Amino acid sequence: MGNDELATKVAAAMWADDAAVVGLGMRLASVSDGIAVFEMKVRDDMVNSHGIAHGGFLFALADSAFAYACNSGNQVTVAQAADIVFIAPAQRGDLLTAEARQRTQYGKNGIYDVTVRRGDDVIAEFRGRSRQLSGTIVKEDS
Repeated sequence: MGNDELATKVAAAMWADDAAVVGLGMRLASVSDGIAVFEMKVRDDMVNSHGIAHGGFLFALADSAFAYACNSGNQVTVAQAADIVFIAPAQRGDLLTAEARQRTQYGKNGIYDVTVRRGDDVIAEFRGRSRQLSGTIVKEDS
């Protein structure tokens, strides 16, 4: 099984049990080895008292893309740390895209960068650090 095919199977298995991404209305646009792209429309219930998207929802979108990218190799992997820089506000109705990419892997640790965009405009940059645990998400012969 190729790496991208495995990444697709892993993502499908994760999605089946991921109430958070479904509840927030996210969509997995694509996944491949070390890369995941998520989309989310800013809903009315995601806007704060300043009339802009609450930063926690942008973080959740970026973190979700990060999770699918770092688990794409079928090794159970969790976040050990993450941070985000907000560059521009997102507005009600905006369609946001978060693209996560593996930067490096060292031992059981990894570093991933996630760019959150509204169209061509970058609105946030997220960096996640991952740690592999024991186990796999899907059996590789399935």
